[in-house]
Amino acid sequence: MDLPDDLINLERAAEEARARMAGLTSDERDAQRTAWRDAAAKVQAAITAHAEAAGLNRYEVGQAVKRAARGTEQDPAE
Repeated sequence: MDLPDDLINLERAAEEARARMAGLTSDERDAQRTAWRDAAAKVQAAITAHAEAAGLNRYEVGQAVKRAARGTEQDPAE
């Protein structure tokens, strides 16, 4: 699936925000959780918009974005 780089970058940013919660305590963790939720909401909205515009299944686009962001996207030629 051909995905725009901005979708992949948004997913990576959301995942990085989630990872930054490790080791935080109380107020710091709450603030970081809010940042993570905001980033996750942005990526979900972008995935939905892309899927609708391209006439694609939203779930499949979301899964492809996650695989691409994590570097697990397989080459269809393999």
